[in-house]
Amino acid sequence: MSESSTQKRLQPSRQGSKPPWLRVKAPVRAQRSSTSAIVHNHGLHTICEEARCPNISECWNHGTATFLLLGDTCTRSCRFCAVRSVAPKPLDPTEPERIAQAVREMELKSVVLTSVTRDDLPDGGAMQFYMTVQAVKERSPDCAVEILIPDFQGDQKALETVLKAEISVLSHNVETVPRLYKTVRPQADYHRSLELLQRAARAYPDLAVKSGIMVGLGEEQSEVFDVMKDLREAGCSIVTIGQYLRPSPHYHPVIRYVHPDEFETYSRCGKELGFRHVESAPLVRSSYHAWKHVEGSVK
Repeated sequence: MSESSTQKRLQPSRQGSKPPWLRVKAPVRAQRSSTSAIVHNHGLHTICEEARCPNISECWNHGTATFLLLGDTCTRSCRFCAVRSVAPKPLDPTEPERIAQAVREMELKSVVLTSVTRDDLPDGGAMQFYMTVQAVKERSPDCAVEILIPDFQGDQKALETVLKAEISVLSHNVETVPRLYKTVRPQADYHRSLELLQRAARAYPDLAVKSGIMVGLGEEQSEVFDVMKDLREAGCSIVTIGQYLRPSPHYHPVIRYVHPDEFETYSRCGKELGFRHVESAPLVRSSYHAWKHVEGSVK
């Protein structure tokens, strides 16, 4: 590819508005209000709000939410993520029980627990994950739990801690193609993330291992295929692919809006590679329709 064509490919999208396939349906407020009340009454954080997820109305109307552990500020500064990057507060020892109570009040059959990245903590917050999962299972034993974890800076003991919890899905997102890591995820490492996923899959062969990526950041289609192959070889059985949406002008630009037909191509590729579940569409996020991902994986 010539230098001029490469530069053209990396120019931000100049479309005045988002394409029609990215328009979100107007929400029905009743269930969303109930979910919001429970979350806020317990003083909890959700990635739905902190990351400005476009599916918040659909998911909250469905009566589910993705809880954010370890506070609402991150020690990393990824150029795609709206979560604040400032000095974090000390861990809240009441957080696991408050989340467990909210899960019970929402009568959830499945829940996703994720977190900000806390490189300041010796275990990266792994024990807080473990205690939260166990608190949820104690109050709601039939609720399937997915955890979406950071890379723990490659700390194998931290990974072992979370794997001992009663989880149905272990998720960790690679987010983008290796070539874009220095630009989009300067404090992360693609191969470190792959190794984490591989360790989880090898240690617990019956556990559903999951990862996700965004497109529209400047990647080539062939690079997405390569990432999918890497994830499958690492032992992932679930993959999610969605359109990157810029939180504000301060973040990495949207290079292009990927057409739904291309997402269908990724879906077919994933199935051919042997993924058990592929969630690939413009508005997909890693926790989107997560209750579907636990089918056949309940622990």
